[in-house]
Amino acid sequence: MRFRVLGAVVAATLFAGAAALGVTASMAEGFPEPPPGHWPAAAPVPPDRLVVAVAVGATGSVAADVLAPYSVFAGSPRFGVRVVAEKLSPVTLSGGLHVVPDSTFAEVDAPDVVVVPAVVDRAGPGEAALREWVARQADRGALVLGVCSGAGVLAEAGVLDGRSATTFWSAVDGMRDDHPDVDWVAGKRYVEDGGVITTAGVSSGVVGALRVVERLAGPEEAERAGARAAYPGWSRTAGLDIPAHGHSPADLPYVLNAAFPWGRAVTGVGVGPGVDELDLAAALEVYSGSSFAQRTVPVAAAGETRTRHGLRLLATAPADLDRLVLTADDPALTRWADEHDVPVSRVRGFDAALADLAVTADRASATAAGKFIEYPTAHLALAGGPWPWRPTTLLVVAVLVAGTAGGLIARRDKRRASGRGR
Repeated sequence: MRFRVLGAVVAATLFAGAAALGVTASMAEGFPEPPPGHWPAAAPVPPDRLVVAVAVGATGSVAADVLAPYSVFAGSPRFGVRVVAEKLSPVTLSGGLHVVPDSTFAEVDAPDVVVVPAVVDRAGPGEAALREWVARQADRGALVLGVCSGAGVLAEAGVLDGRSATTFWSAVDGMRDDHPDVDWVAGKRYVEDGGVITTAGVSSGVVGALRVVERLAGPEEAERAGARAAYPGWSRTAGLDIPAHGHSPADLPYVLNAAFPWGRAVTGVGVGPGVDELDLAAALEVYSGSSFAQRTVPVAAAGETRTRHGLRLLATAPADLDRLVLTADDPALTRWADEHDVPVSRVRGFDAALADLAVTADRASATAAGKFIEYPTAHLALAGGPWPWRPTTLLVVAVLVAGTAGGLIARRDKRRASGRGR
């Protein structure tokens, strides 16, 4: 009996090690180190516009938390948007993208709005400058929008003490344990408490940004911005209740894809000139960040590119791609794909990205991604394979290898014990 237990322990250890290695690899691919360099600050916001400062963390920020609100605000003539960071050096966003900040924290003081995304290490020393700057701006009267797990940054900064707030559904219980002075609310698209608005997962940043537009620029401008964003079911008078999700077997594709990334498709995401930030957010988040079904590589014909509203991004030249996703017309990348026989998908927005993921990966991964970004999917008719068989096969192989290794070690030790007993 003792040897069977030993074999089981060895097998479990080997299997857990393989899965942990896979998760580590998935996260490392999603947040690669930014290239070195120092860029000049961007031109200041015109004096007749409300200043929106989208903060990004030194340890890496979630791309959609940054890009989606940026698109909403930058698309309105009432707002001027700046990406701010501790330094004027490229900062990593999830999905492999790098953004060049427009200004440093020291250069932006007393903005009208502060947007705070999820960051990799919200409580660590690497984000001390971010937390201090956010707390200072909140004290000075900025309207603060915490997107998804960006609420954790606000909580660490003390901005949420004594307030009601929400966050990504999977993080609510942990936030309640870590920050009991905050009234954490589940099952709401956003929670508004005075000068602070916090949203549910990822895609909810669109709705939170629209609420800020309504508060500061009025209902007519909010309607215009909402029509452009085209978020399913959004209206100024729509209710805020959403499903209060919990972990379930339907999350298994997400776990499998993250733990067993080897052999997944490498998907180039076009970051050509003029790409809309919201479309880019959808592609990076759906294919990689909230499904891990494919590895995304942001690609562009030129190293530095600018989005539709002037956001400065860095991407690599296309190479060794299994497929290419274009969220905007890009003749240079289209020509490259034709020359290298790389299939191209043209995708605009979350609906199209989820539908394309279902076809190019599987429906279960697309459904799980919709849940993890808290995006409405009832209107979507997803086509494609039913299940992520690639990581499932790797799981079976890992179990068999770990079990075989554990059994061999147990039998060897049993023989040694028997020999000593003679």
